[in-house]
Amino acid sequence: MAEEAWRLLLKVAMNQFGRAAGIAQDLGLTPGHVKALLALDPDQPQTMGSLAQSFSCDASTMTWLVDRLEERGLVERGGLKGDRRVKTVALTPEGVRTKSELEERLYEPPRMMLGLGQGELEAVHKVLQVLASENGQTGVK
Repeated sequence: MAEEAWRLLLKVAMNQFGRAAGIAQDLGLTPGHVKALLALDPDQPQTMGSLAQSFSCDASTMTWLVDRLEERGLVERGGLKGDRRVKTVALTPEGVRTKSELEERLYEPPRMMLGLGQGELEAVHKVLQVLASENGQTGVK
């Protein structure tokens, strides 16, 4: 049963991938840009190392991605107080604006969800909250 449920969840996610890719393209972003913008908190710069770790990639890949975001004026590099060797990444005002627009468009429910009843939506929400918290992702809205 778990295998079939997972298969269906992935099928739903993959069916929405084209929509998400279209939104990213409209904003001139790649999937990597999208992931990075969603990972960055406007109030809390992150180190390059922590970003690379959360993306499961090496430092050079993260450097390349941050370079592209910096060229677009969406992020800026800084230093960590007390250790100038550690580089941080923070959203610029343009990055905050772009992230906000991205979230607004990505998080707009697709038509298929709008057709569900309140009880069905509550059941889906409850299950997804459990699955998200099992992955260490808290604060799901």
